[in-house]
Amino acid sequence: MKIGIVGCGGTMGRLLVQEVVAAEDCALSGGTGRPGSPLIGRDVTEQAGLKPSDLIVADDAEALFQASDAVIDLSVASAAPRHAELAAIHGVALVHGTSGLDAAQQGAVEAAAGRTAVVQSSSMSIGVNLMLELTEQVAGVLDDDYDIEIVELFHRNKADAPSGTSLALGRAAAAGRGGDLDALAIYERDGEIGPRPDGAIGFAVLRGGDSPGEHTVIFAGAGERIEIAHKASSRAIYTLGAVAAARWAVGKPAGLYSMRDVLGLA
Repeated sequence: MKIGIVGCGGTMGRLLVQEVVAAEDCALSGGTGRPGSPLIGRDVTEQAGLKPSDLIVADDAEALFQASDAVIDLSVASAAPRHAELAAIHGVALVHGTSGLDAAQQGAVEAAAGRTAVVQSSSMSIGVNLMLELTEQVAGVLDDDYDIEIVELFHRNKADAPSGTSLALGRAAAAGRGGDLDALAIYERDGEIGPRPDGAIGFAVLRGGDSPGEHTVIFAGAGERIEIAHKASSRAIYTLGAVAAARWAVGKPAGLYSMRDVLGLA
């Protein structure tokens, strides 16, 4: 199976290159960098800390899609429409794990899923996706007497807040109670805010250090508190899930899938 990596020179991109090269049933088909990047023209595997190959970091995403059975995109939200379009044109399975997409960018991903298999998830971690499932189940059992708060900690350089994973956890909690996150979410608290609204889903965002991601969903009731937590110690967990998703997606009918589908939880 030939797998290509867009944004192969970023932190996640280099880890993905390493994961694909290490997989016995996969072959790296190439990698791209942003136009003007100093990585353009360098060896894809060498810049990821591996032995050199005959693959060169390119700025031509279309050539990468033409050479691949699946392409993994954990790069930036602004690149999502172009990569989704190329996946649809060339019938290539797309694994998309970039968070922070706006409505137009998300629309482009969904449009591509009408023509090819797209696996989209706010987190490619297997553990996080199990956490999503548990959060929905617990929220469905506990009523509004249990307040829901979602707390996250990420490294100091993370650009978006709350994280895509926190928002997914919020949607899972809202779905468990038959509600809509847009109507229930509280993202900011400052000053004299008064009592906590019944049924609200609160978010707390922490940034600092080098944490690759920690999430806790708190169900706080009278006299007890239930917590579901996931703490990543390495970004490699996301690459493992992304490559598993690529394996799963190749040959699937066109459609928008999630890691729940990949893990057999849907």
